Amino acid sequence: MTEAYTDAAGTMINSGDWNGMESSVLKKEAPHMIEKMGIGKATVNFKLRDWVFSRQRYWGEPIPIVHCPKCGNVPVPEEELPLRLPEVESYQPTGTGESPLAAIDEWVNCKCPVCGADAKRETNTMPQWAGSSWYFLRYVDSQNTDALVSKEKAAKYLPVDMYIGGVEHAVLHLLYSRFYTKFLYDIGVVDFDEPFQKLFNQGMITGKNGIKMSKSKGNVVSPDELVEDYGCDSLRMYELFVGPPELDAEWDDRGIDGVNRFLKRFWKLALDSKEADVKATPEMIKLRHKMIYEITQRLESFSLNTVISGFMEYTNKFASLAKTNGGIDKETIETVAVLLAPFAPHISEEVWEQYGHTETIFRQEWPVYDEEAMKDDEIEIPVQINGKTRAVISVSASISKEDAIAAGKEVIGDKLTGTIVKEIYVPGKIINIVQK
Repeated sequence: MTEAYTDAAGTMINSGDWNGMESSVLKKEAPHMIEKMGIGKATVNFKLRDWVFSRQRYWGEPIPIVHCPKCGNVPVPEEELPLRLPEVESYQPTGTGESPLAAIDEWVNCKCPVCGADAKRETNTMPQWAGSSWYFLRYVDSQNTDALVSKEKAAKYLPVDMYIGGVEHAVLHLLYSRFYTKFLYDIGVVDFDEPFQKLFNQGMITGKNGIKMSKSKGNVVSPDELVEDYGCDSLRMYELFVGPPELDAEWDDRGIDGVNRFLKRFWKLALDSKEADVKATPEMIKLRHKMIYEITQRLESFSLNTVISGFMEYTNKFASLAKTNGGIDKETIETVAVLLAPFAPHISEEVWEQYGHTETIFRQEWPVYDEEAMKDDEIEIPVQINGKTRAVISVSASISKEDAIAAGKEVIGDKLTGTIVKEIYVPGKIINIVQK
């Protein structure tokens, strides 16, 4: 043997009571076994590297430390927190490598909180990661002057349901956010020790050949011209439509025409239907609830590109219904507008106003689908003989097994030349007649 056994998993041997157990299972159970035996305790180790927690600039959070020639480094008293940056008309680099704060004497010079001697404030400021590591806690209770966040609001809104960010945030920002949260949990400020329940890393829109856009490479694409030609609703929806959000996508604006045509089609459908004042048909109601279901399911699974394609698909179906009915009913058009609003807010708000509403569309609740309303009255089912499809029939969606098999056998009766040994009906899927 030239090296130690390095396979990730294996079956335990020569291990007493654990013989035959998978090593992966034992790894999880061993700490608990050791705790029960009273010879150790399970713990989690975090690999934190040193954090350089200072910057030489004006706009960071000031570090609340006073440097006293007699007492050394003294913290600013808690009652004087938060320590605020001085309000100045301009600030310039010092030229010495120190923070611009070092040149503001009236702020730097102070008295030692311990002995009262002349002292100076720390002029380095905190890094950008400092505030971004806990801001989400303060969002919940931003006006609270007595605590970082009240226990009541924290219990209602926190921890954060989902964190969405690029992969470049996956190490530092998430690591420091967890560090802050665990510290605040240990001292009793919050009642949870993980800041985010779910993580979604979105991909990046790149330049040609998958190269990251940057000013230095000169491959940054400005959206201004596209917004001017197509509007920001079209641009926003096209960015979502280019591909799965978790993958990188090379920017190509040639497809924006299709998204723009869809929005124009919906706008025309909405205005034409408003003038027609059409009553809802069963088909419109069914299609409306199917659309709510599909869009909601795709949105909750973060399949944002298929959300956009879903809007296109259902708008085409509604447009087809409108040709035979003179338009689409008001509730259906309004439902489309509410669903579309997060993705195309401007056109959705305009349609909402055109339909007589004075309050913004963004105060509406997300539509809820009705399972019964979206069920098909009739369904098409393939009829098979020994697993091979010989016909397709339309039957009631609520048809019984006996009636479905009878209907299927009637259609393929001339092909049933053997002895039937089994009759199978999978509801809504297939009818299969097995013969010898």
